[in-house]
Amino acid sequence: MSTTSQPPTPSIITAPCTLQTCPLDWAFIRYIPSLPGNALFLALFVTMLLAQVFCGTRYRTWSYLATMSGGVLLEIIGYGGRLMLHSNPFDFSAFLQYLICLTIGPAFITAAIYICFARVIIVYGASISRIKPKTYARIFVTCDLICLVLQAAGGAITATAGQEQDGLRHTGINIMIAGLASQVVALGSFMILCGDYVWRLQRHVRVVPQSIDGDWKWKGFLIGLAIATLTIFIRSIFRVAELNGGFSSDLANDEVAFMILEGAMMVIACACMSAFHPGYSLVGNWKDLVSPLVKAREIDDLALTAISDSGKP
Repeated sequence: MSTTSQPPTPSIITAPCTLQTCPLDWAFIRYIPSLPGNALFLALFVTMLLAQVFCGTRYRTWSYLATMSGGVLLEIIGYGGRLMLHSNPFDFSAFLQYLICLTIGPAFITAAIYICFARVIIVYGASISRIKPKTYARIFVTCDLICLVLQAAGGAITATAGQEQDGLRHTGINIMIAGLASQVVALGSFMILCGDYVWRLQRHVRVVPQSIDGDWKWKGFLIGLAIATLTIFIRSIFRVAELNGGFSSDLANDEVAFMILEGAMMVIACACMSAFHPGYSLVGNWKDLVSPLVKAREIDDLALTAISDSGKP
């Protein structure tokens, strides 16, 4: 006689499952999320949210504040869901809270990266870029919105599907995968264009104010952007592979892989974007650098002059 536990059919369920009444194999994830690990990530994201709010209001980097705080807040909500799953891995609401928020949160962070890179191009020279600075932001933020809509729509379908509606739930998962895959493609394309710009920049002589070029805060900002982009790219590839195998796959139930390739990657990305906030090196120039009232070339010269003057005592 087989002793393998099988999840009960909806008609058999008479009371909500708990760890005392049902085997863990019937839960939405087949492990109990680590309390110390998830609590640590939650605390780190709360700290970074406070840092983003403080720096964003102080330096008036409103678009950066909106995108970063939105992404970090979703990370906080997602890890709150995982802590709820620690207490009850059968809690469907907590499972959806963790799944949806941690899936769509990084789309906000990548939007912040895109709008930052537009300003980097203006500082070093828009004429060198194949694409206009504001076009970078428009193209890739639009891609981010599309990815976000797909992921949110997939999450909504998954959330509204009854536990007996496996087909509908799989449809929702597939839509989420499409959104994540689109994010991987967009990020990959962005990284290629960034590499192309750096290569073209090295072939041109460009005078950059010493207050920027030799400033450790500016260098840290650039390095932070690069690290954040790479870690989110790694994370997105992992999530595509994880969801592609379904919730019952070994990868979807490997907490070590999740904590490293999802949690740690996003902590590193957000830490870089918080520790090297653009307000530190672009004091008072965040909005001016993309003013629509100035022509592209004039923006370059005015921005360089303003940034240089801001570094003088």
